[in-house]
Amino acid sequence: MAYQSHEFYLRRCIEISRQSRESGNTPFGALLVDESGEIVMEQGNIEITEKICTGHAETTLAARASHAFSKDYLWKCTLYTTAEPCAMCAGAIYWANIGRVVYGMTEKRLLELTGSDEQNPTFDLPCREVFARGQKPIQVIGPVPAVEEEAARVHQGYWNQ
Repeated sequence: MAYQSHEFYLRRCIEISRQSRESGNTPFGALLVDESGEIVMEQGNIEITEKICTGHAETTLAARASHAFSKDYLWKCTLYTTAEPCAMCAGAIYWANIGRVVYGMTEKRLLELTGSDEQNPTFDLPCREVFARGQKPIQVIGPVPAVEEEAARVHQGYWNQ
């Protein structure tokens, strides 16, 4: 498969986030793309249905990927996600050795959507700041303006009910 645009992969993440919401979880989705452009793994949030407090899409995907692939392979991969990775997810991405992250909307925008909802006490901490404290030059691309509003729409009517 030839490498697609960031928008292509992020729109697939948005579909995964819809599926996550429909299955009873919070509306987030992520996927892993190898250096040739093939989607090798997809993941929605599982924290509610699986009762796992760390069940964010990115953390779960990073853990699964670290079991399935070598660190060298993962360094050449890109993790796409609907929303900027929180501090926990950024840490999981770092430790899994995934070399690039592309996200649709910022953590700050997510905080505007979730407000003070106790189900998602969103950080106001950009993933670039988390990665900057590490020893690996993880590349970060985002937000991607072409899909930012699409990513936010999946959250409408979900938070603070």
